[in-house]
Amino acid sequence: MPLLWMFFTSLKPMSEIVQFPPTFFPKSIQWENYLTAINAFPFWSYAKNTIIIAGFVVISNVLSNSFIAYGFAKLEFPGKRFLFALVLSTMMVPGFVTMIPQYVIFSKIGWVGTYLPLIVPSFFGNAFNIFLMRQFYLSIGDELIEAAKMDGANHLYIWSHLMIPLTKPALITIAINSFNGAWNDFLGPLIYIKDQNQYKLQIGLQVFKNQSTTEWHYLMAGAVMVLLPSILLFFFAQKYFIEGMDLTAGSKG
Repeated sequence: MPLLWMFFTSLKPMSEIVQFPPTFFPKSIQWENYLTAINAFPFWSYAKNTIIIAGFVVISNVLSNSFIAYGFAKLEFPGKRFLFALVLSTMMVPGFVTMIPQYVIFSKIGWVGTYLPLIVPSFFGNAFNIFLMRQFYLSIGDELIEAAKMDGANHLYIWSHLMIPLTKPALITIAINSFNGAWNDFLGPLIYIKDQNQYKLQIGLQVFKNQSTTEWHYLMAGAVMVLLPSILLFFFAQKYFIEGMDLTAGSKG
């Protein structure tokens, strides 16, 4: 209902939005609200910036989390249980606790004002994604790995050519979550990005809202366009998303 309300509001003229009692469906559809919203701020430039950040985050999350999880699932090394417990314990630390220390670190190394603080941390894994991938790997029998070793394959080859194809649903789940998180991230860009030319769509919408506090039909049109990629991605990939939560999918593959 909130999504439908936002969409129908984006098609109304301002006079219809402020009337009382409010109406749910627009009496006169105003598709030009979307064109006006696009021209009201650098929409396509901000969209390009958002796509660049989201693309790097998705790729790095898929590769790093699957690679780290393979080590926890299929390799034996001293302290593995302790290190895995340590990784999981990071999920109990709120992001607001690490926000200031991270900013201080990125500021000292000169990354503030760039996209690096938004992209580089994703190359070091995420506790939930590592746990999800590890459970998938554990559902795959060690016989496949032993057979690959007998053929002369090393662990890097086994991970890239054997494990990744068998865990495609989990990887797609991680990709969807990573894309949505990076695409809808507002706080990170607000803290680290200073140049208006580097703004993301979410920051651009906030700037547009501050510039036009009463033009809700244009603001809703912009919000619909910003939210649309996340909705379409989840709609078309929901099959893989559901399979990704089935921890026996790896053994079925």
